Amino acid sequence: MKLTTAQALVRWLVAQRTELFDGSDAPLFPAVFAIFGHGNVLSLGAAFEEYRSEIPVWRGHTEQGMALAAVGYAKATHRRQVGVATSSIGPGALNMITAAGVANANRLPLLLLPGDTFVNRAPDPVLQQIEPFADATVSVNDAFRPVSRYFDRVTRPEQLIATLPQVARVLTDPAECGPVTLALPQDVQAEAFDFPPSLFDPVVHHVLRPRPDSRSLERAASVLRSSLRPLLVLGGGVRYSDAASTALAFASRHNIPVVETTAGRTLVPHAHPLHAGPLGITGSASANALAASADVVLAVGTRLQDFTTASWSVFSPDVRLVTVNAARFDAVKHGAVAVVGDAEVALCELSLGDWRADDSWASRAPAELAKWDSYIDGLRAGSDGLPTYAQVVGAVNDISGPDDYVMTASGGLPGELIGGWRASGESTMDVEYGFSCMGYEIAGAWGAAMARSTGVVTTLLGDGSYLMLNSELFSATFAGHGFVAVVCDNDGYAVIDRLQRGQGGAGFNNMYPDVRSLQTVPPRMDFASHAAAMGCAVLAANTIPELRAAYTKAREHAQSGTPAVVVIKTHPNSWTESGAWWEVGVPEVSHRPQITHAHDELTQAKTRQLRYLT
Repeated sequence: MKLTTAQALVRWLVAQRTELFDGSDAPLFPAVFAIFGHGNVLSLGAAFEEYRSEIPVWRGHTEQGMALAAVGYAKATHRRQVGVATSSIGPGALNMITAAGVANANRLPLLLLPGDTFVNRAPDPVLQQIEPFADATVSVNDAFRPVSRYFDRVTRPEQLIATLPQVARVLTDPAECGPVTLALPQDVQAEAFDFPPSLFDPVVHHVLRPRPDSRSLERAASVLRSSLRPLLVLGGGVRYSDAASTALAFASRHNIPVVETTAGRTLVPHAHPLHAGPLGITGSASANALAASADVVLAVGTRLQDFTTASWSVFSPDVRLVTVNAARFDAVKHGAVAVVGDAEVALCELSLGDWRADDSWASRAPAELAKWDSYIDGLRAGSDGLPTYAQVVGAVNDISGPDDYVMTASGGLPGELIGGWRASGESTMDVEYGFSCMGYEIAGAWGAAMARSTGVVTTLLGDGSYLMLNSELFSATFAGHGFVAVVCDNDGYAVIDRLQRGQGGAGFNNMYPDVRSLQTVPPRMDFASHAAAMGCAVLAANTIPELRAAYTKAREHAQSGTPAVVVIKTHPNSWTESGAWWEVGVPEVSHRPQITHAHDELTQAKTRQLRYLT
C-alpha cells in the first residue's frame, strides 16, 4: 500500500483497539489534540483530515495544555486509552515537554508527535530550528529523551514498521507505561513507501497481567504471617489493574487496615470498616498514626513518593516492607521484599491461609479515622472570615455523587482534597501530585470530561494555577466538553508562602503584597470576566452557602456541555494539617536566625527516617 509516512502512521493509529475492563473493546487512540504549524500541518495534518471520521482531532490553544488534556484523558480511562498530541517544530514541540514530564512521573500513557527539521538538510537552517555547534543531528526534540519512556526520530518511512510495535508495547505495558515521543521530520512525513497491508490489520491490545514469581510470593507471605500490626497501602497500580475489590477482599479476609496513596485515592469507600484514610503529608493523621505503629507494610502498586512516606518518616524505622508492583524498578526500592507482577493477580495468589491480624489492631483503623473525620468536620464548620479550602472541598464533596470525578494538581488544594474528601465512588479522583504541574487542573479536566460518559468532572484550582494555564477553557468551550472549575482566589502562591515562612523565611515574591510592583495600587485579576470572555458560564460566590448554590448551577451547565467556572475568594493561610513531616532544602547558613533554627529542626527530624537511610 503506497502511503506517505504520515498516512501510514494515522492509518495504524486507527487500527489499534484496546480491551476495557468490562471485556469490550474501544479505540486505543480515541482522541488527537493538535495545533498545526509548519512541520506538521501539510503531511500529518492532511493525513488526519483524510481519516477525520475515524479518529477525532481536537484543536488546543497551547501545546502544553492540549498534551496535558491527553494525559487527563488517559488517567480518566485508567490507562486503557491513550491521547495523542501533535505540534509543529521548535517552540510548539518544546511546549509539550512539561506534559511529557507529567505523564512520565505519573506512569501514564501519552503519544507525542512533534514535527522536526529536515532530514535532508537542504533548506537548513529552517524557521524555528536551533543549530547546535557541536552536533548537527540534534534538534529541540532531543529534549524529549529524558522524559520519554520510548523515543524515536523517524528518518525513513519504512522505519515505522519496526518502531510502531514498540510504541504500542510501551503505551500498553503495565510496568513501562509512560510517554512515547515520535519525532517526525517534515520531509520524511511527506515521503511514500509501499507498506505491507498487515501493518494496518486491526489489533486489540489486552490488559497485561504478569504473574509474580512463586518464590517471591512465599517470601512475602512469610513476612506477612509473622506480622502483629500489618498495614495495606493501595497505590495507583491497584487502580490501573482494576484490583480495588480484590484488594479490599484481601484486607477483609486477613483483617488488615487499609490506607491510600495520592494515586490510589478513592479506591476505598470512606466508610469501609478497615479504612484508615489517605497516607502521608497531604493525607490524614489517622493513616499516619497506623503507619507509625505498623511492623509490616504491604505496599501495592505504589512507588512510595516522598509525600506518601513523609520523606520516609511516616513508618517506624524498623518497619519491614513488602511491595507488589508491575515494575521491578519500583518494587525493589528501599530494601523491600519485592513481588513483581500485576496487582490483581498477585493479591489473588498471595496466600496467607487462615492467618488474620488481631482485632485489637484492626479496630484502630475506624477509631483513628473517626478522630480524623471529627477534625475535618470542625474545619468544614462555619467561620466568620473568608471561606477556607476545607470548606470549599466540603461543599463540593457534599453535592457530588458516586459517578462524579474530582481533580486538582498543585498548590494547597491537593492536601485539602486528598485529606478531606470522602469517597462514595471508586477511582473518582485525579490529584496530579507526581509532577504537581500548575495548569494541569484545567487542561486535564478537559481531557477527563472528554473521556467520561457519566457524572460531572470538577476541577479545583487556585488563582496561581488559573493564571499559569487557562487557555484550554476556551478549547473545551469551543469543543463542547463541559466540566466545572472551582477557582479559589487567595491572592497569590499561598502554599509556597506557607513553606517559605514555615521554614524561617521572610514573605517574599509569593503573596501579592510581597511582590515587587511599580504600581501604587497593583491590579488584581478579574477571574469571572476572564472566564466569561472565553465563553464559560461564570458564577461567583462569597460564602459557602453561595458556593453551594453556584456549584449546583454550574453542574447543570457542565452537563449541557458548557464549562462552568465558579469563583470564590478564600482564606490565604488556613490549611488541613496531617501532622506529617517533609524534608526540604533548608539552608545550613543564613542571615536569618529563623532559618538557621529551621535547619536545626530539620537535622533532628531526619532521625525519624527509615533507619538505613540515616
